[in-house]
Amino acid sequence: MPGATNTIRLQSIAEVKSEKTGESVAEIFDEMASESPMNRIAEPTEIAAAVAFLASPAASYINGINIPVDGGRTKSL
Repeated sequence: MPGATNTIRLQSIAEVKSEKTGESVAEIFDEMASESPMNRIAEPTEIAAAVAFLASPAASYINGINIPVDGGRTKSL
């Protein structure tokens, strides 16, 4: 369950919202970041690290669970 992640797609979404609202892309990114207790947007490598763990033998007994990788935005499961 990844949260906002710094990708080309997120940049595109911010640009479209910027055109509609008149806010700058930087302001939109700041708003997105403020929705997370960590006050930042995830980097793709942070999502990849969670995926790599789940695909590794270390996670062999994990199944049927949602794992938020969203900087604490999800308050409960």
